[in-house]
Amino acid sequence: MLMRTDPFREFDRLAQQMTGAAQGTWSRPTPMPMDAYREGDTFTVCFDLPGVDPEKIDLNVERNVLTVRAERRPAIVAEGVEMQVYERPSGVFSRQLFLDNLDTERIEAKYAAGVLTLRIPVAESAKPRRISIGNVDDERTSVESTTSDRM
Repeated sequence: MLMRTDPFREFDRLAQQMTGAAQGTWSRPTPMPMDAYREGDTFTVCFDLPGVDPEKIDLNVERNVLTVRAERRPAIVAEGVEMQVYERPSGVFSRQLFLDNLDTERIEAKYAAGVLTLRIPVAESAKPRRISIGNVDDERTSVESTTSDRM
């Protein structure tokens, strides 16, 4: 029902660390860490976005693909200040998820304490349903009565 679309995320993270790309020289958006779980008929997805202004978070759904983009600006350093440690990532963060069998019309989004939480209900068409089984004798009886009515 929910599928991550970036299987090389860890490889990208390691490559960024090794090349110094975490300082914003890498052109590809950095993926954001997430957790996802199902509770009853609702999927919950939580994205870590510490320090991101809620106005800089963009959520889009096109067909069954959810795209989450966020931007965190680097700390403003005054003239003459030399950075000693630069570990907190800044720039554009992005993540895409396929939302098969989920109701994309009823997504709820909340942002608190640096965590973006999405609650996505399972689509009615994807929920388990009971199928009744008719009696074969009932069908024969209705077919026989229909053909006898014609004669």
